[in-house]
Amino acid sequence: MSSPDLTETASELVGPGRGILAADESRGTMDKRLEAAGIPADGEMRRQFRELVITTADIGRWISGIILFDETIRSQLSDGTPFADAAQRAGVVPGIKVDTGAKPLAGAPDEKVTEGLDGLRERLEEYAQMGARFAKWRAVITIGDGIPTEQCLQANAHALARYAALCQEQGIVPIVEPEVLMDGDHSLERCDEVTTAMLRRTFAELAQQRVMLEGMVLKPNMVLSGKGAAEQAGVAEVADATIACLRRSVPAAVPGVAFLSGGQSDDVATEHLDAMNRRGPHPWELTFSYGRGLLAAGLSEWVGKTENLDGAHKVLAHRAYCTAMARQGRYSPEMAQQEPVSEPV
Repeated sequence: MSSPDLTETASELVGPGRGILAADESRGTMDKRLEAAGIPADGEMRRQFRELVITTADIGRWISGIILFDETIRSQLSDGTPFADAAQRAGVVPGIKVDTGAKPLAGAPDEKVTEGLDGLRERLEEYAQMGARFAKWRAVITIGDGIPTEQCLQANAHALARYAALCQEQGIVPIVEPEVLMDGDHSLERCDEVTTAMLRRTFAELAQQRVMLEGMVLKPNMVLSGKGAAEQAGVAEVADATIACLRRSVPAAVPGVAFLSGGQSDDVATEHLDAMNRRGPHPWELTFSYGRGLLAAGLSEWVGKTENLDGAHKVLAHRAYCTAMARQGRYSPEMAQQEPVSEPV
């Protein structure tokens, strides 16, 4: 894939009216969600749920790309169609999670660094042959007493940049995800400080690794109060702080910012995205890359029963529709109680 192809795919992922669906839960995480919904936690039920997602009618109207897990991209629908091919058929760009998880950082036991660089070039080549056109790597940064340290920020930013360079070498668009976690009782101001520092460090490392910014997508956290903070910032404050942080830290050459939901409720994450898009235009597209926030309601409706497929499809489509409207700054809380409309988005 040439440089124009990279920029074309990146632009497609963050194009108007749509966003990215993160369906890349590990086996352990997916099994916990199945069990919580009263569904047997095994490979076949994981496959069936992911088939439910990708076969939702007109999902390509609201979803531009889907991040798959290794197990999923190697699997097929009931009719034998590989998942990546099914995504393309639905008008959705297939992608793949490639990191192998966050592990304790040497010399800093309260912090983590994401691993997975060993053998990544060969894995990316295989994933490209399977149809993946973009990839994702997640770094996790914790705010706490004396952390994050410079050591942690540097180690994670460097790994993100090396991953991104390897992706582009293979013709795969990298989603760069430096997530500052909501866990803790920190203030919005402290989140702003840490997020700014991590983004600046990440883009410095991306420059060092000669990553083409036009051929990548940034997936950051929003600037939020910690979950345990006594004072929680409101929607307008979060929107203003997040936009200001991005303007200080993210080059305009980046085509789009696809926010993670990071533990926010479905409705709150949607309201925050809507508020930011109402404050546009911005130097980059502002869209979403949500997982549980888009999938949880559909899973609860399905509960592993064939007779519930239509209802689950409907619920999932409605959640995707609401989030896509927020992507355009056209969302209202009342939409969560309504049926999807037929107008193009």
